[in-house]
Amino acid sequence: LFGGILVLVLTMISLILFFVLISRPELVSFAVMELTICELTLYIMAILATLIGMIQVRQLKYDGLRNLELDNILLIGAQTGMFIYSTFTIIGGHFTLEKNTVLVLGTALASLVQTLCQTMFVLDASRRSCVTPEQIRHKPGREIVTFLLVTNLAMWAINTLEKSRAESHPIQLHFYGLWAWTIITHVSMPLAIFYRFHSTVCLCEIWKRAYKIKPTFM
Repeated sequence: LFGGILVLVLTMISLILFFVLISRPELVSFAVMELTICELTLYIMAILATLIGMIQVRQLKYDGLRNLELDNILLIGAQTGMFIYSTFTIIGGHFTLEKNTVLVLGTALASLVQTLCQTMFVLDASRRSCVTPEQIRHKPGREIVTFLLVTNLAMWAINTLEKSRAESHPIQLHFYGLWAWTIITHVSMPLAIFYRFHSTVCLCEIWKRAYKIKPTFM
């Protein structure tokens, strides 16, 4: 929990710094680089946390008979927004030779990997529950769920406050042009924002439900 809160606080500081720097024309490039590094760091930490979480929650009982819930369907649907945004960013970055292109490409790829890993983790963990008092006591994977919950809130803040600004994506603007990139952003960003927000809801449900012994009549 402490690690997640620290990540959230650092993300807020990074966003504040971004908005201060981007208001000065001579520092726009530095502002974009600063926030891109913050995003990349978030994605890498989330990927590592998700992989660790996948290993830890395997100790819990898996219920293969449980139907795919509405929350999970919404999560999979909203994931398309992340795919659209990251794919167009990768295409634009691949054909554009500008400063920080490699950084933008790496961030987009990390976003794709993180989204895939997290969705698989949520779908798997939502079907698991504790079966022994020892599991109730140790709660394997709960710290990871908490960390991912807070991390997704930080990513949601970035998507909501920064992604909608056209000037914060100079590489994509250069390749697609203002109108095309505006359309891409307006199509993908609402879904991407919803994905991050809904991920926190799903992770919260896992945090509450997975670490209780399921009654036999359910």
